[in-house]
Amino acid sequence: MTVPEPKFIISKKAVLEQYHKVSEIADIVSYSSKTNQKVSHILEDNTESFFSVHMENELKHIRDMSRIIFLAQGWTPDQIEGLYRRGIRYFVVDNEFDLDLLLKTLKNRDWKINLMLRLKLREKSLRTERYFVFGMPSAVINRRIGELRDNPKIGKLGVHFHRKTQNVSEWKLQRDIEDVLSRETIDAIDVLNIGGGLPSQYANSNADVIGGIFKRIADFRDYLHKKNVQLMIEPGRFIAAPAGKLVTYVTGVYDNNIIVNASVYNSDMDAILVPVKLRVEGELDNKSGEPFVIKGCTPCSMDLFRYRVYLDKKPVIGDAITFINAGAYNFRSDFCDLEEIRTDIVD
Repeated sequence: MTVPEPKFIISKKAVLEQYHKVSEIADIVSYSSKTNQKVSHILEDNTESFFSVHMENELKHIRDMSRIIFLAQGWTPDQIEGLYRRGIRYFVVDNEFDLDLLLKTLKNRDWKINLMLRLKLREKSLRTERYFVFGMPSAVINRRIGELRDNPKIGKLGVHFHRKTQNVSEWKLQRDIEDVLSRETIDAIDVLNIGGGLPSQYANSNADVIGGIFKRIADFRDYLHKKNVQLMIEPGRFIAAPAGKLVTYVTGVYDNNIIVNASVYNSDMDAILVPVKLRVEGELDNKSGEPFVIKGCTPCSMDLFRYRVYLDKKPVIGDAITFINAGAYNFRSDFCDLEEIRTDIVD
């Protein structure tokens, strides 16, 4: 039996709904473009969103370079000049080496840029030695902001920090910032970028806290406004995930195992890296159905979409298995020469 090819479906309507939710609590929204570049196209055409970009390779997805916020890491004077010549005026640097290189490059040029320094903000997580910690210590941020405030080459000056993805707990923003930034620093900046970290809903996570998170962000914006500071936020997952579905088809069923014609390696690398597990459309939350494993098509034992999902009936070959909230970080590897899964934009 021949089954249809798997596909992603991205809802333009859902992308815009999620964007407008965030735009109501922040002065500036900058979509994290690495989350899903097809969402970048929708936002550029239909909103005033900026785009946070980490790699020059990503720039091909955005037409208007004035809407780029480029986050530098280990750049060269030639790269800096190339980015400026292309029209990029917003930059984030996360270490003094890159900052000093930027300032040296600016020195003999008739340029003016907007600059944010990335703050190393302590996170309450286990020491797994898995994650690199970006940013400069608060003492360095306070000193360098003071030095930069009157630099004629710099327009808007700000501080940036970023919590890890699916952050559901660390949102006491005012307290955290007042603990590390001096009063003089807060008075000197024009914008504070709180990064991303807004959670989305998966089978093994809880996004019911989003209302409380939004309330804390709105309160923090009010606090910043009293100090004439704008609030910027960089959602990626929150905008892209709910807008996407992954439609796969059953190619085999035995015991309680379902094999589908896609792999986490070409559709849902999140399942291995974060890991978050995609919910299945129509799955039963009350465990009243029959439990199944949903396995990807490769020989890897980690190629698991779901270790246990409850369905109301046993599927047969050719049935569709649709994963929801699948629009974020749906990038692929070339493991087993897997093909890229096509994406259809609807609405």
